[in-house]
Amino acid sequence: MHSPCVARCGLNEDDYCMGCFRHIDEIVTWSQTSHEQKQQICDSLAHRKQQFLGDSNNQTLSRAKWLEVEKRLGEDADKLENDNTQ
Repeated sequence: MHSPCVARCGLNEDDYCMGCFRHIDEIVTWSQTSHEQKQQICDSLAHRKQQFLGDSNNQTLSRAKWLEVEKRLGEDADKLENDNTQ
């Protein structure tokens, strides 16, 4: 499944892209996300777009932001794995 990215990235204060309406976590993990999860995300985008109508792109999706989220998600996955092995 293709990414819904429209190359107009800008995050609102809740870290949703105002171009494609995905959350930063969904954007960063897109390539590792299952087809079913991608479909669920895509199915929710029209509703999100309506929700965010009037919001603006007040933040650019920078490389630093991407790396920050990637690190956080990696730490969350490590913690979950450790919890499951105990």
